[in-house]
Amino acid sequence: MDLNSASTIVLRVLTQATSQDTAVLKPAEEQLKQWETQPGFYSVLLNIFTNHTLDVNVRWLAVLYFKNGIDRYWRRVAPHALSEEEKSTLRAGLITNFNEPVNQIATQISVLIAKVARVDCPRQWPELIPTLLESVKVQDDLRQHRALLTFYHVTKTLASKRLAADRKLFYDLASGIYSFACSLWNHHTDTFLQQVCTGDEAAATNSLERTLLSLKVLRKLTVHGFVEPHRSVEVMGFLHAVFERLKQFLECSRNIGGENICRDRLEKTIILFTKVLLDFLDQHPFSFTPLIQRSLEFAVSYVFTEAGEGVVFERFIVQCMNLIKMIVKNYAYKPSKNIEDSSPETLEAHKIKTAFFTYPTLMEICRRLVTHYFLLTEEELTMWEEDPEGFTVEETGGDSWKYSLRPCTEVLFIDIFHEYNQTLTPVLLEMVHSLQGSTNMEDTSAILIKDAVYNAVGLAAYELFDSVDFDQWFKNQLLAELQVSHNRYKPIRRRVIWLIGQWISVKFKSDLRPMLYEAIRNLLQDQDLVVRIETATTLKLTVDDFEFRTDQFLPYLESMFTLLFQLLQEVTECDTKMHVLHVLSCVIERVNMQGLGADSKNLYPFLLPVIQLSTDVSQPPHVYLLEDGLELWLVTLENSPCLTPELLRIFQNMSALLELSSENLKNCFKIINAYIFLSSSEFLQMYATDLCRSFCELLKDITTEGQVQVLKVVENVLKVNPILGPQMFQPLLPSVFRGIIDGERYPMVMSTYLGVMGRVLLQNTSFFSLLLSQMACELGQELDQILGNMIEMWVDRMDNITQPERRKLSALALLSLLPSVNSVIQDKFCGIINISVEGLHDVMTEDPETGTYKDCMLMSHFEEPKVTEDEEPPTEQDKRKKMLALKDPVHTVSLQQFVYEKLKAQQELLGEQSFHALMETVDTEIVAQLQEFLQGF
Repeated sequence: MDLNSASTIVLRVLTQATSQDTAVLKPAEEQLKQWETQPGFYSVLLNIFTNHTLDVNVRWLAVLYFKNGIDRYWRRVAPHALSEEEKSTLRAGLITNFNEPVNQIATQISVLIAKVARVDCPRQWPELIPTLLESVKVQDDLRQHRALLTFYHVTKTLASKRLAADRKLFYDLASGIYSFACSLWNHHTDTFLQQVCTGDEAAATNSLERTLLSLKVLRKLTVHGFVEPHRSVEVMGFLHAVFERLKQFLECSRNIGGENICRDRLEKTIILFTKVLLDFLDQHPFSFTPLIQRSLEFAVSYVFTEAGEGVVFERFIVQCMNLIKMIVKNYAYKPSKNIEDSSPETLEAHKIKTAFFTYPTLMEICRRLVTHYFLLTEEELTMWEEDPEGFTVEETGGDSWKYSLRPCTEVLFIDIFHEYNQTLTPVLLEMVHSLQGSTNMEDTSAILIKDAVYNAVGLAAYELFDSVDFDQWFKNQLLAELQVSHNRYKPIRRRVIWLIGQWISVKFKSDLRPMLYEAIRNLLQDQDLVVRIETATTLKLTVDDFEFRTDQFLPYLESMFTLLFQLLQEVTECDTKMHVLHVLSCVIERVNMQGLGADSKNLYPFLLPVIQLSTDVSQPPHVYLLEDGLELWLVTLENSPCLTPELLRIFQNMSALLELSSENLKNCFKIINAYIFLSSSEFLQMYATDLCRSFCELLKDITTEGQVQVLKVVENVLKVNPILGPQMFQPLLPSVFRGIIDGERYPMVMSTYLGVMGRVLLQNTSFFSLLLSQMACELGQELDQILGNMIEMWVDRMDNITQPERRKLSALALLSLLPSVNSVIQDKFCGIINISVEGLHDVMTEDPETGTYKDCMLMSHFEEPKVTEDEEPPTEQDKRKKMLALKDPVHTVSLQQFVYEKLKAQQELLGEQSFHALMETVDTEIVAQLQEFLQGF
């Protein structure tokens, strides 16, 4: 691509590619895609995005195409790789000038330079680092900043490489430039602090940006640039300097107003300081040992004493707490039970920790966490009133503990209490004892303190197991607090029911459960929505507990479920609806409806509306309720004793669900199967036509696994209704037949095809004959030819079938073609016998006492399985499947007897001589095995 002639053309196409008109945009994108592999294209792009007179959007697009090209074509081994000559020219052009005026484009150029550096630096690009080091010294503000920005991105990229050779190169780089990086950081930091003192805000903002970038470089060099950083005087000097700089920057933040751009960048820099310490501790715990004392003193001072007042901000507190937590929990600092097995480094670190965490220090940390950080804030209380559902979502915390203050304080409390529980247990218990008795409703402060203390007792439940008689506390104090209905007492009602949820699996007597269920039922009618949502959560924890007893819960089931459904209809947030429906599902699944037996249909009046609402795609809530709704629908069907009109009516929702083709299809198929097992005739009479139509559409565009699921449903229909089933799903069967004779390449699909066709052939011979005639007509072949092809492919692909039931079914189905004088069937006789002997090997077991064989798949009567205490009792569907098996030829027909009878009938039909000739087509070894299986007949 000639640079001079091509530049104008590429520029025009890039301009078109920024158009909002798709008619202009699409062809331009196609043209650019074609040019990606053209020699010289990236040199043209470089000329365009470094030309500051051109349109910003065009230059931005040129940078992006250049960056994407590096990913695809820069490496030597890549298809259409750039030539070494062009790459050399591009490398030189990228670092000629660091003068990009647009911030966003400057960042993209820095990133793409870093991408090239990842591949080429230092071997093919030795001048990069020296050029950057010189460029960050220049006096021109713009050039200095852009060079520093690039220096950071290059350092960050090289630090991320993990191969041993790359690590060695980065170690060499770090040791070579570390001193310079430190002096650069110190220079910009000192400049910033001086400018803050003189009140030069604009200059201070610029210097702060350079301080931030140089600190980012140092973070990567410090954390990833040394094998044993504690041996480097410069590294440890920098880390000790971090604490002094942090204090200076925190004082600066006190003096800079709240609504200030500089303050925002200042807080980011303060957080970056803490990230340096956290990353270093994470990567080099033993090198961090000399910093443990100072880190703890610093963090505890700012977070748990008056020193932090007016200085600290939320994200900084979180970082300090994470620093304390990481030191407390660090396994490298924990001696082995046998002290002699511990390393000197571990013992030294443990000694420093122990010396710091004295009783007064631990007591103060514990008290401050509980009585200061655990308190509900004005902002949270306002949110509770104005957005109760938002409040409950915020309170859960989730994975946000690293970044959000409340969950972070709770995690720190748990970790410190676990590590020093003997010291802190008396402190917390004393706080609990001081709060016993009634609380003045007018004293909001006292209510919030009690809420915070109860929170601590819940978080420390496992540690307090031996120290708290929770059963007595529940009966004598907590139960009464749940009954206080005053609006101002709602934080305590909510906290107490949460507290019980934390203790339910730790220590809670079974005979107290009915009292708890009574309290839960009352609280599900509480005037406050937050209390009701929290109560639903505790209910889930209660029913999930291993000591849960269905008989205790059943008297409350109907009322609880009704109240939960009312709550589900009342809440509006997606997360809350999902949570409440999940509670409903857990309750039903845990009760499993088996405790009610045949009476489980009494639950339908309040169960089925939930299923209807959550699985109706015309209702907006289905978007976030569908998954749990399907689970609930399935467990309802599995435990239903019979099919009711209401249960049958809900299936109207299924057709639209199948059209979604979502990740919920698997559960949809399970539900369809459950209906088939529950009442196939009634169900299929109403829905078979729609279901068949949906399946035909699904099979046009579905995964292999989905195809198998559809066919399994058809197989189950044929199993439970062998006469009407083939007629109902007739439109699907030709494609199954074609799949067999064409030799379907996916074993799972082929296995299911053979299972479906085996059912038709064995249990509905007349329909099979009609299907055979239809296929011969459609394919324009002789009927016998079609039949021969099918048998031949069946025999050839028998190994695709792994399920013993299907293998026996195949043997029974092919044997059902005998006796016959049909020349095609006689021609395939050898294959049929081979399949039969394979089937006998699968199902026949030898009686060691008599030496005779018997079919292990035979079932003569239904036995209620014996269930141990640890096992789930069988569902109603499990029982239905067992009863169905008693009618299934696979479980009622002896393969040994069937083979004998079919061979005997064939012999009688052909006569001794012709039959003998037919048997001679079978391998002698197979004949010998067959004779052994048929001994005694």
